[in-house]
Amino acid sequence: MGAPVYPRRFLDRLASGPPLLLDGATGTELERRGARCEGPLWSARALLDDPAMILRIHRDYVAAGAEILTANTFRTQARTLARADLGARAAELTQIAIELARRAIGDTGFVAGSMATLEDCWRPELAPDDVALAREHAEHAANLAGADLLLIETMNSIREARAAVRAAKATGLPVWVSFSCNDAARLLSGEPLADALAAVGALAPDLVGVNCLPAPHVIPALAPLAASGRPFAVYANLGAPLGDASTATTARTQDATPAEFAAHARHWLARGARVVGGCCGTRPEHISAIAEAIKSPL
Repeated sequence: MGAPVYPRRFLDRLASGPPLLLDGATGTELERRGARCEGPLWSARALLDDPAMILRIHRDYVAAGAEILTANTFRTQARTLARADLGARAAELTQIAIELARRAIGDTGFVAGSMATLEDCWRPELAPDDVALAREHAEHAANLAGADLLLIETMNSIREARAAVRAAKATGLPVWVSFSCNDAARLLSGEPLADALAAVGALAPDLVGVNCLPAPHVIPALAPLAASGRPFAVYANLGAPLGDASTATTARTQDATPAEFAAHARHWLARGARVVGGCCGTRPEHISAIAEAIKSPL
């Protein structure tokens, strides 16, 4: 299953030393390199078609300086896989993704197991009922055994975020929960980010953050993140995908050069971010530029 997992190792590193560098996008990078990423599987399709490409992407991010690799498990939940008649392979494909990330980073960095919304990232009203949320997030969290931490990402409502955090906490692994929000620091459900951070804070995640929002939209999110009382992370995108990441085949990007993106990251770091990286549209070149920003902060 890969290297032994020591939950304390990640938490100790989070608490001390320079900020941690997360990798960049996997799904849009697979698309950019020519992988088939059509729905419903999106990035999970490459686990079947071309796992070697996933490994190359991971290794490129490590070479760029990433200390945390996100396993390609954003869409390996049984609910999504069942739409392609692959629901019974959820645990198997999730473990393949974990192992690919582990092979790329070894025991010198950290593998984050991605836990995404069960339905469309951009449509919080499609989330299933509380019973389904609890059951399916618990199943996916258990399938992520072998990761160093669990990354609950692109959360669009307080209700689903709390269900996912509860499921992740039950594994005993460090838990990071990240929200997608608009330029007014509100989740896509309309709920204020500050309220979301307070709601999940009661469940004691180890790290909070925002992701998959354009870099300029991060600015109003920084104050509530800093006020949360927890270490926080930021990994912005280069423009929102055209649809949900489970069905989108292309991304509408607001392109930024690596230097321009790193300039945003310098601001996040100056405001106290402990983890920075990139989401949809970002590439190894952007992560390399952020690595330099960490070495030479504002």
